[in-house]
Amino acid sequence: MSASTLGTLFRVTNFGESHGPAIGCVIDGCPPGMELNEADIQQELDRRRPGTSRFVTQRREPDAVEILSGIYEGKTTGTPIALLIRNTDQRSKDYGEITRQFRPGHADYAYWHKYGIRDPRGGGRSSARLTAPTVAAGAVAKKWLTEKYGTVFRGFMTQLGSIDIPFQSIDYIGQNPFFAPVENTNELEEYMDALRRSGNSCGAVIRIIATGVPVGLGEPMYDKLDADIAHVMMGLNAVKGVEIGAGFASARQLGSEHGDSLTPQGFTSNNAGGIAGGISTGQNIDVRIAIKPTSSITTPRQSIDVDGQPVDVVTKGRHDPCVGIRAAPIAEALLALVVMDHALRHRAQNGDVQPHRFAPIAAKAY
Repeated sequence: MSASTLGTLFRVTNFGESHGPAIGCVIDGCPPGMELNEADIQQELDRRRPGTSRFVTQRREPDAVEILSGIYEGKTTGTPIALLIRNTDQRSKDYGEITRQFRPGHADYAYWHKYGIRDPRGGGRSSARLTAPTVAAGAVAKKWLTEKYGTVFRGFMTQLGSIDIPFQSIDYIGQNPFFAPVENTNELEEYMDALRRSGNSCGAVIRIIATGVPVGLGEPMYDKLDADIAHVMMGLNAVKGVEIGAGFASARQLGSEHGDSLTPQGFTSNNAGGIAGGISTGQNIDVRIAIKPTSSITTPRQSIDVDGQPVDVVTKGRHDPCVGIRAAPIAEALLALVVMDHALRHRAQNGDVQPHRFAPIAAKAY
């Protein structure tokens, strides 16, 4: 299967299946000399890990990462870094009934026609299980960018199903299972409990903000920074929409209000989401993604089997009633991978360019 590699200079190749013996990735292009160990990566994987609350899949995976190469005496060597995560809690028997059926909303039908064969166990290659190696690779990128530029990535939920989530404080995000920036999540918990009992699912909106991004990342034509961000975000399972900055609200704005005015103190707004002409401005990169409802539900739905006969499909197994709940650390990782790749590309081409004395940025972080 092609298209399993992301990036130009910081290249990440993702491998494995949901119910195979292991999943993982190979990172090629990481600069040498950075201190790196399993704990640096594990802390990010633990944020994404399944089975951490009653609101997500109860598949119990430790997601313990193993570094197989690319490290010597605790530092990156500049050679490929191979990361392995073993699957330990597969339950393939749950998928026996759908071997010959196509689940509505899933990749089953399209995969079967494209490749002539598919792995029905947990969705095989199309499973969100394959986002774990992405998070692992993103942890490496985050560490380098933080140490080099002070760049920080934060993802949080702004909508769960039909519930809008106000922004109260960034400090609340790590204190609840929803990655929600609010102190009280009772409404969200009650909503998800009712949803699970009904055998249904819901979608979500996730916002990702990168602070401390250097000016000048991205290319002015086909490799615009925002174009590459949209590309990777749409590659995340269940994502059906991407907005950068004001996004679709831009259509309602006038030119006099959309343009981010400059003052000696900095930008007065950030409708561009930190990217102008495909190149980073030094402001916060601001991205939102819309995630569709989980397709694996116990509510019977109409479909067909491989012989074209009508069937009612009920998906058994352990699934997230809202895949958006665990999406924040994954989206952070994807944004970090794009920024990392463009940072290395910018350094390669423009490393001798002298920065201008005046580079205003917005002071407000959120």
